[in-house]
Amino acid sequence: MVIKFYSIRDKEYGCFSNFAAAPFELDGKYWPTTEHYYQAQKFLDPTLQKQVRQTKKPGDAARLGRDRKLPLREDWNEVRDSVMEKALIAKFTQHKDMRELLLSTGDATLIEHTVNDSYWGDGGDGTGKNMLGIMLMKVRAQLRNAAG
Repeated sequence: MVIKFYSIRDKEYGCFSNFAAAPFELDGKYWPTTEHYYQAQKFLDPTLQKQVRQTKKPGDAARLGRDRKLPLREDWNEVRDSVMEKALIAKFTQHKDMRELLLSTGDATLIEHTVNDSYWGDGGDGTGKNMLGIMLMKVRAQLRNAAG
């Protein structure tokens, strides 16, 4: 079975999106979405991190995080996957309903289906890496193992 997700407007699996309103605490701070956390971690400057964290919408956080006029941390490509995993673990452990939904997908292949991203998503045509889907399946396995 394959489950494709992307938009937060998707009634069934919209919470799998990084833009989904699912506030969580991590690193001693409150984060409105996993997108806020992920984009903030692109910077080592606490002031920039705070600026991203306090944006009203995840799209605003994404725009700030993608602004190459701002100093991207040098090791970003090496740490970005672990940053995302950390955020996803926080999100799905702190939101019981979302955790249960993720676990209810069983062994389904999860795919972020979008033409907008060929790293985190499938590139719209299946040629992308689908790293968000892969990471969600990894978190699902961790949650399943933790539940015993």
